[in-house]
Amino acid sequence: MTDEPDQTATPSTDGPAGETPAQKALRLKTAKLNARPKPPRGGRFQREQAAGVTPGANRPWTHK
Repeated sequence: MTDEPDQTATPSTDGPAGETPAQKALRLKTAKLNARPKPPRGGRFQREQAAGVTPGANRPWTHK
């Protein structure tokens, strides 16, 4: 066994004093979303998205 926390476990539920149930739910939700694996960054798709729509990409049937 290791002393490291289990990454698949749910985040700890103890929060700051005076935390409302809505704040607790939001904190747990963001912690769970941040723990999910992220897709790789960079690459062709991101470059195309940053460059904007290429000319003619919105009407591909007009090109041969």
